Amino acid sequence: MVQVQSREAAAGPLPITVRADIPRTRNQSEDRAALTANLHAPSRSAASRTRILLRRLHLCLGLSLGLLFALLGATGSMLVFYTDIDAALHPAVHSDHAGSTPDLRSPAWDRALATGRARWHDAGGKWSFEVTNAGEPIQARYYPAPGHRGEREMVWFSPDGSRILRAEPWGGYLMSWIYELHMQLLAGAAGEQVVGWSGVAMMFLLVSGMAAWWPRGTWRKAIAVKRGAAPIRRIRDLHKLSGLASFGLLLVLVATGVLLALPPVTQALFRPTAIPDPKPIVHRAEPIDIVHALAVAQRAMPDGRLRFFDMPSAPDAPIRARFQVPGDPHRRFPGSYVFIDRFSAKILAVHDVRNGNTGTQWVSWVRPLHDGSVCGLATRMLAVLIGLTPAFLFGSGLLHWLRRRSAARAARGA
Repeated sequence: MVQVQSREAAAGPLPITVRADIPRTRNQSEDRAALTANLHAPSRSAASRTRILLRRLHLCLGLSLGLLFALLGATGSMLVFYTDIDAALHPAVHSDHAGSTPDLRSPAWDRALATGRARWHDAGGKWSFEVTNAGEPIQARYYPAPGHRGEREMVWFSPDGSRILRAEPWGGYLMSWIYELHMQLLAGAAGEQVVGWSGVAMMFLLVSGMAAWWPRGTWRKAIAVKRGAAPIRRIRDLHKLSGLASFGLLLVLVATGVLLALPPVTQALFRPTAIPDPKPIVHRAEPIDIVHALAVAQRAMPDGRLRFFDMPSAPDAPIRARFQVPGDPHRRFPGSYVFIDRFSAKILAVHDVRNGNTGTQWVSWVRPLHDGSVCGLATRMLAVLIGLTPAFLFGSGLLHWLRRRSAARAARGA
């Protein structure tokens, strides 16, 4: 017993460095963790502030533009099939009086022009004839000559061109009214500017919503729908998923709508090859008939399909024929033209969209992407569905915002 005590006493106290190593190691780890946290704290804080800012921007744009976005989307959906809807609303014009649509060699075109000019007593008015499918009446647009009292009219002639089956001012019947509402908010050129620049803001609305939602963790968790969640959470999930599903196509529809509403912006961005404006040849002879002019135009564009031809208001202005050529994506409003002198039948200019610059090719896709005709019936149906999405997004977003405000007020009152 004595020996053990003497040895311990001889050995002296245990070294304190052994016991001090453990807490010192823990302090170094904590210091390193704290340093790392401090280094990353500013970046997380900046990311959080950015996300909050994006959410506020999305909310402000949604509350201010959501109703307009819903209106333009819904009217756009109706316009995807607006000619079919209009035909269904006026079956007598398209069935009882329908016959074989005249071909390009038929005198019915000249007869229809004479019938229209006699009806409106306007020899100098501009007429634009649409070459439609077989079995449909002759469709035309009438634009009064400068100084002549009258309105722009949509006119349907009998297939032989001798009778007017229907004539209504543009904007005076349902589908044209919806068209004007969608394009110009019934406010003319000023309304078209509002639609175009509001569309730019709507693009920011879409992008800010996507950026504010963008997941910081796993995508599976970000797109998950919580079962049995509170109503406010279910509304948010529906808004989130519908926005995510429609984001890409909505962005395309809005962007192309902006380009259609703001032609100067489109020209500045793409600089497409200009459509010619040929000078007329001065003649004293009698003007050629439509059949002759169309035959000349077809020879100049042999692989093209005629869609429209215009009889201008100016007495010496050329006849313009509009063709769809292979590779042009829009069937109804293509981008190739032939200009024919109305007295000598000479070709004054040809604008073939295939020979245009890169900007011309880009611009040729704007309208078919916007109206959904790019891939036929399937994409037109898809455009109808996507056009209805802004109304749902606005409704769900507004309801979610109102419920959050109500919950916040209740919490403050408690």
